[in-house]
Amino acid sequence: MAVKVVGGGLAGAEASWQVASRGVPVVLHEMRPDRPTPVHTTDHLAELVCSNSFRGDKLDNAVGLLKEEMRQLGSLVMRAADASRVPAGAALAVDRERFSALITSELSSHPLITIVRGEVTNIPESTEQEPVIIATGPLTSESLTADVARFVGAQHLYFYDAISPIVLADSIDRAKVFRQSRWNRSLVDSAGEGDYLNCPMTREEYGRFYDGLVHAESATVHDFDKARFFEGCLPIEVMAHRGVDTLRFGPMKPVGLTDPRTGREPYAAVQLRQDNLAGDHYSLVGFQTQIKWGEQARVLRLVPGLEQAEFVRFGMVHRNTYVNGPTVLAETWQTRRRPSLLFAGQMSGVEGYVESAASGLLAGLNAVALTRGQPTSSPPRTTAIGALSYYVSHADPAHYEPSNITFGIMERLPAPPRGAAERKLAMSRRALAALEEWRQASPCASISARS
Repeated sequence: MAVKVVGGGLAGAEASWQVASRGVPVVLHEMRPDRPTPVHTTDHLAELVCSNSFRGDKLDNAVGLLKEEMRQLGSLVMRAADASRVPAGAALAVDRERFSALITSELSSHPLITIVRGEVTNIPESTEQEPVIIATGPLTSESLTADVARFVGAQHLYFYDAISPIVLADSIDRAKVFRQSRWNRSLVDSAGEGDYLNCPMTREEYGRFYDGLVHAESATVHDFDKARFFEGCLPIEVMAHRGVDTLRFGPMKPVGLTDPRTGREPYAAVQLRQDNLAGDHYSLVGFQTQIKWGEQARVLRLVPGLEQAEFVRFGMVHRNTYVNGPTVLAETWQTRRRPSLLFAGQMSGVEGYVESAASGLLAGLNAVALTRGQPTSSPPRTTAIGALSYYVSHADPAHYEPSNITFGIMERLPAPPRGAAERKLAMSRRALAALEEWRQASPCASISARS
């Protein structure tokens, strides 16, 4: 008796941990390094290829609530993220190499986890005694993608995902940038200076940058005329073409920042976030792009402070495939057609690191329940993790798109406080109480994962 997990990303790693921590053997299949992808650079499990940010980490934020729920359920991903945290204001950002190394070490050393390197080209056979979790992520191989398409009986939806450039810290002109967190919010001590480097722009500087951006040559994307980008990860050039001020109300918004040289809010600003614990790499926040690499260097060097920037990694685009969750999945992450087969991660139709890991967590718990002949379940919609599961399985299939967790998809409070901040905190308090009640009632979830 063993659970088979296909895919060693965030969802697959979390699912494997949850299963093995509850005494059930796991065979974890990861195709890298035998079969590389266009964007991965190591053979580590749970490698982060886009941002190094897990987004907000406070309970007045839905993803902050989801993180706390995962911590309560013994999440390995959250434990590794907390252990590899780097300064990022009120957000949780990690040293990506340390993060994936920690997860790889934990899974490799677990006596009940067997890691098999090599491509899985077809959906494995599954039974209730030996469930299968497909967690192959947005870069699922062509062969397995084709078999998944055959299984679900419908054409895959798809969109393109773009990742941000990273620059060497020593190549940033510190005389032109300033360190500050937006509204001075910070969870990590950074000597009171803030966690981000900010490149302020005047109206004229922004105009030059905008003009260079909208006239830059983009890399070719196959089927570009049909490409669908997730709204939360739009390339900057796509945003720029929506209007001259779109970026100033998006990743280049200056609100909450004060340029110490002028004492005023800049016209626009580019934020740089520390990308590793050593502090020698910084990523451009929200600057996903598909511009050709030579053009990227030219355009991004128009940003004050980045005139001599040396790029560790340029931005790029990759395809992201996912199934139509409402037609395929139950809220337990089991497939409706074959309950012993589960999906998790971005392939299942969630968006974001935390959401992907959360889906793997619940898929792992329900795989354990199957092996023990126990009923599968999902937390109530009053919790963030339960609301996410409900959205994936009950949204309108005709207009289905991946979603981040938001308070908007959670069950409303019967008598909400008047203020928005108080309302969110009240929803978080209710969620954590409901999660604990569910955890105590669920035989598999009530067993704490190994710490």
